[in-house]
Amino acid sequence: MTKEFQGRTEQDAIDKAVEELHIGREDFDVEVIEKIPGGLFKKGSVKIRVHYGEENNAPLPTDISPMGRSEAPAKPESLMNDGPDLAEPANPDLEKALVDFVTGLIEHMGYKAVVKVAFRKERKIGLSIESDDSAILIGRKGKNLDAIQLLANVFVGKQDEDMKIIVDSEDYRTRHEETLIRMALRSADQVRRTGRSVLLEPMNPYERRLVHTALNDYGVDTKSEGDGLYKQIRITLKDAN
Repeated sequence: MTKEFQGRTEQDAIDKAVEELHIGREDFDVEVIEKIPGGLFKKGSVKIRVHYGEENNAPLPTDISPMGRSEAPAKPESLMNDGPDLAEPANPDLEKALVDFVTGLIEHMGYKAVVKVAFRKERKIGLSIESDDSAILIGRKGKNLDAIQLLANVFVGKQDEDMKIIVDSEDYRTRHEETLIRMALRSADQVRRTGRSVLLEPMNPYERRLVHTALNDYGVDTKSEGDGLYKQIRITLKDAN
């Protein structure tokens, strides 16, 4: 679904959308339709179109080549599971300590879970959380899972600062990657059709890297905007002035 809003600034229009639709900013994408510059005797304004609801589950768009041939865009390699698997742990003591740490962390949160090693790479360990309370441990937009993963990386970093830990539950991260890629490609197609920029929802560094990778060589430019950990990506037509 789509709806248009107008405000003095882009953020003002976004705030109006959040208030009227009663949904979070992360639940819709923003397309800038028109920017009217202000002058001496008039105020400037920005008109946006927000995309929300069921259309976010639309099929992946196809890529339109310069020759007009339609072809499926290449899906970027998963950033959480890249590289060959290692059959045996490089550091068994560290791996056991990590599993015990995450298990104990979840217990202190008041939940029961079984934590297992899902995969191991040269400088990366993937953990899988199995629990009857997986939905709570994942949290809205994966925020709780991100917090657990952050603490796991802090714990391991004290012993091996080059090791990266990925924490998942019920294959959430793989499904989330596919959703982000679908959203990014759909938004890029929209930019190429209309020539207007699209501002995506706030994302963490991992998610932004995934979007930048997905839209590389797709005929658009991507740039992160904002401050702090969660920034937004603006998609614009390549070489647009």
